[in-house]
Amino acid sequence: MNAAVHKSSLDGALIGWDVGGAHLKAARIEPDDRLSGVWLEPCPLWRSLDQLRQAIDRIEAAMPANGACAHAVTMTGEMVDLFATRQAGVQALAAFLDERLGAGRVYFYAGTHGWLDVSQARQHAEWVASANWHATAHLISTCVSEALLIDIGSTTTDLIPIRNGAVATSSSSDRERLSAGELVYTGVARTPVMALASEAPVAGHFTPLMAEHFATSSDVYRILGLLPDKADLHDTADGGAKTQAASRARLARMVGRDAAELSDQAWADLAAWFAEAQMARIGRAARQVLSRELLAATAPVIIAGVGGFLGPRLAARLGRPVINFSQILTPHAHPDMIDECAPAVAVGRLLAAQRPPRNPHAPADTPCG
Repeated sequence: MNAAVHKSSLDGALIGWDVGGAHLKAARIEPDDRLSGVWLEPCPLWRSLDQLRQAIDRIEAAMPANGACAHAVTMTGEMVDLFATRQAGVQALAAFLDERLGAGRVYFYAGTHGWLDVSQARQHAEWVASANWHATAHLISTCVSEALLIDIGSTTTDLIPIRNGAVATSSSSDRERLSAGELVYTGVARTPVMALASEAPVAGHFTPLMAEHFATSSDVYRILGLLPDKADLHDTADGGAKTQAASRARLARMVGRDAAELSDQAWADLAAWFAEAQMARIGRAARQVLSRELLAATAPVIIAGVGGFLGPRLAARLGRPVINFSQILTPHAHPDMIDECAPAVAVGRLLAAQRPPRNPHAPADTPCG
């Protein structure tokens, strides 16, 4: 099933939306196919749909107000515990977005099933649920024939092989992707430190971690001076300050200590231990995916997500060249946050590819360029 995309509705600007459980991301594609802006807003959807309404309002307030737009939507927010089931989440989000963004002007990305209208999306929620990874990989596959996409977010990491100009996975659901090593529940901001390791070296001893939500991965990377500002838009584990000192205090609690008991360097060493543990977990999943022998040894790693700063180290471990997602979008201008908001950019580009060519005698453009 593939909804009939009304070509006339694509004449104006297009907005790509990635509706997550913790963040809302958007990308605006102008009528001339120029990517003019990318936005990332906190959106704790588990609290209420009003959080989504407010996040949309903030993003729209930052956009040019120049008439009606068509909208391309992908989502993972259906998983939050605001909804009884994932199906109910897709249905509720689809209805809300169609009403909020403009009835009849919203298209929902359904992976290999194409674009669905609101009625079809609610009927086939399983195709729409958590399909944002596929949108990014699909867009890349129109530009790069072979690569391993690694999108490291605040909460999760996606690892998707691309081969022969196509998304090379048989996984279609989160449960399949978890088993295949293509979805790892670890990210650079919201992952509890207790999920990174069961023990850690402290003052000459391996110390078991407390099974408490005292600190998160954002504390680890803040202590190391690596955390981008836009990677950490939510409250800290204790609701405290987002400073290195406060992060050291939170990390110290994980091993039953106060920060003053050890030097700042000791806490930096501990943070490096946890960063290494997370890198090893992502690397293990990458090795699992690569062990299927789908990709040539020279196929690059394409990095996206707010955790993209880990990309060069990860690619070096895998012995592969590294390319940022934004680098494949040339020659168009590159607003900030393209790599961090890759699925939103991707669905916007993919829907824009449905537009009639401006010159019907010219070769069709690829969605990425």
